[in-house]
Amino acid sequence: MSEETSTSGPADVGARPHRVVVLALDGLLPFELGIPHRIFGRPKDDRGRPLYEVLTCSVRPPGPVETDADFAIHVPHGPEALATADTVIVPASYELGPVFEEGVLTDELAAALAHLRPGTRLASICTGVYVLAAAGLLDGRPATTHWAQAEHLQRLFPRVRVDPDVLFVDDGDVLTSAGVAAGIDLCLHMVRRDHGTAVANEVARRTVVPPYREGGQAQFIALPVPDPQQASTTTARAWALGRLHEPIQLRDMAAQESMSVRTFTRRFREETGVSPGQWLTQQRVERARHLLESTDRSVDQVARDAGFGTAQSMRQHLQAALGVTPSAYRRTFRAGAEEPGAGLRT
Repeated sequence: MSEETSTSGPADVGARPHRVVVLALDGLLPFELGIPHRIFGRPKDDRGRPLYEVLTCSVRPPGPVETDADFAIHVPHGPEALATADTVIVPASYELGPVFEEGVLTDELAAALAHLRPGTRLASICTGVYVLAAAGLLDGRPATTHWAQAEHLQRLFPRVRVDPDVLFVDDGDVLTSAGVAAGIDLCLHMVRRDHGTAVANEVARRTVVPPYREGGQAQFIALPVPDPQQASTTTARAWALGRLHEPIQLRDMAAQESMSVRTFTRRFREETGVSPGQWLTQQRVERARHLLESTDRSVDQVARDAGFGTAQSMRQHLQAALGVTPSAYRRTFRAGAEEPGAGLRT
């Protein structure tokens, strides 16, 4: 997964809310259409002002759009709304026609996308990626979609670097996700990238979803819901979260569940989709982000408190995960606290 910072986020639009326009296509999935409204409709600045404004538009003038359910929805905006967007999100649709079958845009869809302004951030949920690919916006770039469609996407668009195994891909100004719940992960990731961990975590808490799933996590986990008759690794994870500032050995985590290291490692990957080492690094990066945003502790102290030991080690991990140094990250989100709409940029 690439996590480059975008130059088209909320920082470019001053104090007004960052406008997210969701493109509703016939055959859309109502659940996925609602994800951007739910996630981006929640964040507010410290004065209670919305950080985002979410609109829904169609490729036609305002009117009904068919869904894959037994009802249609009324979409209040036509394609002209795309010209006003800071971010455009394309949810999944089951009626993409030649886009899905031949890899070409319909005249109607091409005319709608012509309204996009240069620099607009683009994102797709599940099969919405076909629209971006057919428009040539993913040529030579990494992308993902639902695992069941990944092989077809790659055959239809050989110039796209399809990764079938991840939840989402952040390639800076173009982001793509797998299906359904991964769309929530992607939208939370964009909020986190724009406004930091505290804002994103509050949205996740109110939405009652996990605050963070690494985009590179596997889409398919062998045992997404542990068998109640088998031991889980939940206790070990809670134990580790309580002492991230300390050195944590794999054997110590396994001991919390009275398992051998081999059994624990296998069970941990089955339940989380990543190895214990990868999971610990993810948690330490999240702890460091929180401390950099919310405290005045020195970079050296944050590195120790997050469990990286040294500032150099933390710098390497944050650079790999976020593409910025700890000091640059802190400056961005300290400025963001004072300037509504400010976002991560380098």
